[in-house]
Amino acid sequence: MQPHQLNPLIEPQFDAVTDYILNNLGSNVPLVEKIAHHIVEGGGKRLRPLLVLLAANAAGYKGEQHIPLAAVIEFIHTATLLHDDVVDNSELRRGNATANAQWGNAPSVLVGDFLYSRSFQIMVEIGRMEIMQVISHATTIIAEGEVLQLLNQRNPDTTEASYLQVILGKTAMLFEAATEVGAILADSSANDREALRLYGRHLGIAFQIIDDLLDYLSDSETMGKNVGDDLAEGKATLPLIHSMRVGSDKDRDLIRQAIRKGGLDDLSPVLDIVKRNGSIDYSRDKAAEEIDKAKNAIANLPETSFKETLNQIADLAIARTQ
Repeated sequence: MQPHQLNPLIEPQFDAVTDYILNNLGSNVPLVEKIAHHIVEGGGKRLRPLLVLLAANAAGYKGEQHIPLAAVIEFIHTATLLHDDVVDNSELRRGNATANAQWGNAPSVLVGDFLYSRSFQIMVEIGRMEIMQVISHATTIIAEGEVLQLLNQRNPDTTEASYLQVILGKTAMLFEAATEVGAILADSSANDREALRLYGRHLGIAFQIIDDLLDYLSDSETMGKNVGDDLAEGKATLPLIHSMRVGSDKDRDLIRQAIRKGGLDDLSPVLDIVKRNGSIDYSRDKAAEEIDKAKNAIANLPETSFKETLNQIADLAIARTQ
């Protein structure tokens, strides 16, 4: 079951967002439209726009502006995917060839820029300065998170704190913005707005920890990307950071070497080390702590089916396998 199917009240709104997205990808440049449709229609759960809808409804919103606002969040997310795939030289996303693999790096970057621009056009039409402030701040932090991740690449001295700073920027910030702008649209109280903001932040952190963990657990058919991609790119994610901290000198040296040189030559021994040192369970426990924080953040919101769905999505984030 897809997350938007958890709540029958949200499904027609979710479908309206999909229609809005597809109707707003038009461009006078055919290649722009082709690449935009390729990435937007390439699968994915559209969790971030769903969070806008759920947050707005949980906060009591009765209008229709949450539909284009949810599309804004999806456009921004899609733009970051296009840029990420270029930076990472990725060839596979959600089981499909990436845009950069099909059309090259330059068109992918420029279409990402187009989607950013389109998202701000839509925000101007919505006309809420507070929403623009939140999203413009979020996009700045996302960019900084991506640069920090690049600086940490092939750096075996990356700390857990630095890792968490990266994922707060590159992933959690857009989750946080999605739930906060839903609350703003509903003219929520300061307490409810903060509750929904924190829910998004902690959910986003947990989501990325699990995403990084799956790189050492799953397979390419399930994940829709190549197993070991993070290691191949020299990314020191939480399972590796933990294993270097608790493992033997031999374990530590092997992982440090694998991070420095990148590639997949050491994938098999690294997988053995990560599992033997309990780094899988450690990472999952850290994600579970974030999920508890997310659910506790919205504990005092009114009891509605939308709040219940937010809690269900939090539980699903831990259980996911792709």
